[in-house]
Amino acid sequence: MTDQTRTMDDQTTPDIPPGDGAPRAPLPSRAGSVAADAGLRPAVEPTRAAPGISVEDLNAYYAANHAIRGVSIEYAPNRVTAMIGPSGCGKSTVLRCLNRMHEEIPNARADGRVRLDDQDIYADSVDVVAVRRAIGMVFQKPNPFPTMSIFDNVAAGLKLNGVKGVDLKERVEESLRAAGLWDEVKDRLASPGIGLSGGQQQRLCIARTIAVQPSVILMDEPCSALDPIATLKIEELIADLKQRFTIIIVTHNMQQAARVADTTAFFLLGELIEHAPTEKVFTTPSDERTEQYVTGKFG
Repeated sequence: MTDQTRTMDDQTTPDIPPGDGAPRAPLPSRAGSVAADAGLRPAVEPTRAAPGISVEDLNAYYAANHAIRGVSIEYAPNRVTAMIGPSGCGKSTVLRCLNRMHEEIPNARADGRVRLDDQDIYADSVDVVAVRRAIGMVFQKPNPFPTMSIFDNVAAGLKLNGVKGVDLKERVEESLRAAGLWDEVKDRLASPGIGLSGGQQQRLCIARTIAVQPSVILMDEPCSALDPIATLKIEELIADLKQRFTIIIVTHNMQQAARVADTTAFFLLGELIEHAPTEKVFTTPSDERTEQYVTGKFG
């Protein structure tokens, strides 16, 4: 990454109100139980106030490469935020920093503050497993467990996290319904998940994420490997899921960002250039570089 000379002091938080009554979401410490409150609320509530994420002066590195430079951004609760920018601009790195997956890459590190509501997820006392349970991830390529059935794919997170006091059949059905997949698979739950179509596999992975009841769902280009019909289903699903979750999506498809996102953040060379309501970003952006990108002059 090369340095940019323009300062980012003029970044502003878009004027989108947070969901009312967003609950505090303290994360268990390493000594605490990851599943302390598991099973106490259904996975398919029609509405649920989710916490937002606040990022302050985030820096991320790959060995000596300073990939993310002083990013500060607010992800509003119960909203969809799209992160756009050319390849290599850092948007996927920022996404991985939001649930501490970046540090799993050899020689990678991050510093700064990332708060889930009021809890700094990088605090020494915080259990990283709890972070990833509270902030789930859906990847670019559908990744169902190849040796597991549809049912076991959805239940896998619950079993791995040792969640107790949950009716697995009920939770799997609730999660598949929330992912818009139940009617398509209810008669073949014992069949391999890998046997589903690409779009169905991606919704299966979303159901697996939902099953452990996260507060935030991160999506890294979730439709890039899908056909237009499957993409439409995922986009419709995202619009529904924001009633219960805070959603942050990385996409190269600016039309997709315009369709699904409440706010859009534009990244360039490891810096956040602009974050505003989506309509403003695509019609009257504040920064000339944003205008050049969204009008196709580079990228």
